Amino acid sequence: MPYFDAASSAPLHPVARQALQASLDEGWADPARLYREGRRAGLLLDAAREAAAEAVGCRPDELVFTPSGTHAVHAGMSGVLSGRRRVGLGLTVSAVEHSSVLHAAAAHEAATGGAVSEVPVDRYGAVTPDTYAGALREDTALACLQSANHEVGTEQPVAAVAEACRSRGVPLLVDAAQSLGWGPVEGAWSLLTASAHKWGGPAGVGLLAVRKGVRFAPRGPADERESGRSPGFQNIPAIVAAAASLRAVRAEAAAEAVRLRALVDRIRARVPELVPDVEVVGHPEHRLPHLVTFSCLYVDGEALLHELDRADFSVSSGSSCTSSTLTPSHVLRAMGVLSEGNVRISLPAGTPEAAVDRFLEVLPGVVSGVREKLGAPAGSGGAGTVAGTDGVGAPLVVDALGRRCPIPVIELAKVFGEVPVGGTVTVLSDDEAARLDIPAWCEMRGQEYVGEQPADHGVAYVVRRVS
Repeated sequence: MPYFDAASSAPLHPVARQALQASLDEGWADPARLYREGRRAGLLLDAAREAAAEAVGCRPDELVFTPSGTHAVHAGMSGVLSGRRRVGLGLTVSAVEHSSVLHAAAAHEAATGGAVSEVPVDRYGAVTPDTYAGALREDTALACLQSANHEVGTEQPVAAVAEACRSRGVPLLVDAAQSLGWGPVEGAWSLLTASAHKWGGPAGVGLLAVRKGVRFAPRGPADERESGRSPGFQNIPAIVAAAASLRAVRAEAAAEAVRLRALVDRIRARVPELVPDVEVVGHPEHRLPHLVTFSCLYVDGEALLHELDRADFSVSSGSSCTSSTLTPSHVLRAMGVLSEGNVRISLPAGTPEAAVDRFLEVLPGVVSGVREKLGAPAGSGGAGTVAGTDGVGAPLVVDALGRRCPIPVIELAKVFGEVPVGGTVTVLSDDEAARLDIPAWCEMRGQEYVGEQPADHGVAYVVRRVS
């Protein structure tokens, strides 16, 4: 069964499994003790720290191990915001950061009243250095920017943003969870976080690197372990396995990146050819080598993932149709791209070419079947001309209140053929995803999205036919 969700958690690397099993017999004692077993555990911990620091590009005494990548993000953000509180309470983040960063930002804002500046991204999901620099303020205590996006794979201009932050005296925290297995993060960053299960290490190990000179005051109770930045007894076997697997995947990264990038390029090119009404999102070049995301019009994301699972493919999605909150992915929303029927494919190391070929064979039939069940329009979605209609007729209204993604867009497409050129159709919807998907539909169809209008219930989305 092909597993295509390495961005969520990569399969355990064989080196990690070997190191974990070996260190269970040697790394169980307290590394802070002076007796033989403690010294042995301490040597394992020190060796793991040195290996991880070398991969990160920092000094061993700048790096601590945490119970998870999320814990590393929260500890890093709170430590700097506390240590630099005399500078101010301002925090700058991009609009597409991982939820761990955004949740910490919201908690900081609620607890302190500090202003959070959210930097917008382009349609590929990237910030521009100038825009990011413009969001830095006199009271900005910390800036955060991921190295590469977890949903669409777009790489961020970390080095340029880091330089802008350095010139303003603002430390930059980089979430490198998705990219660290592929290589070090360039630029003068101040803090870096990562998570071992993203590169094939065991779950439950995170990394937090804090450069010397960064003002840092750990929040909450601390102890003598991990420089006081991550209290509690270290899971030495897991840490050893994490460091060993990081070194192993780095040794394989250059060759594997070339191989997987070719497979992803095939997916990016072939999916729009095989499946009509598809939008491939994320930057076509400046991206992670193993990740691709696309969205399918007129498709229920949850149904699509279930059908792909039945066909033995494990993929993930940022579609609101798969979310218990029924809100679209904040990443796709910030990019302004289609969210319905979203599929994220992230290939683990060693993925065979035949698995990708089979996925491309299966996908068209799966999407077609889901669309048929939903009653989606065939072909171009009903955008043909209306016979005998030259002028602009009365505007059409589609009542999609109480109906969820992707039904509002399906209903829009069904009636659009009745709209004369220059005429409008209004879609009434209380589905949050419609705010993103209807403009995206217009972009894909070459029609004009007029905008939102107030309605007695929900929101009225107005579309004008231009061709």
